[in-house]
Amino acid sequence: QVQLVESGGGLVQAGGSLRLSCAASGRTFSSYAMGWFRQVPGKEREFVAVISWSGALRRYGDSVKGRFTISRDNARNTVSLQMNSLKREDTAVYYCAASGLTIATSGPEYDYWGQGTQVTVSS
Repeated sequence: QVQLVESGGGLVQAGGSLRLSCAASGRTFSSYAMGWFRQVPGKEREFVAVISWSGALRRYGDSVKGRFTISRDNARNTVSLQMNSLKREDTAVYYCAASGLTIATSGPEYDYWGQGTQVTVSS
């Protein structure tokens, strides 16, 4: 089992930045690819970013490329999402997830999920 707890969400103005963190506990964190997803009520969950267990591979959703950066610290069992140049359409609940695959960009490929943290971007 892997337990995931997100933090860092909040209210920010458009154009601003936020940094989300996800703390993992349980089984070997460093063996999992770690991803971020987001969801708005009434809409499908959207892939945001993923980083492989070593950090060598990263993928981003088209809507966040060039603005968001995913990173991880295997020594501290954490994964972070630096979000810059935020837009109103980035408003969502952001979820951290862990996958046993090398890299994964869809929800069903993930084994463990956090509870989510709300990000609200105001104009």
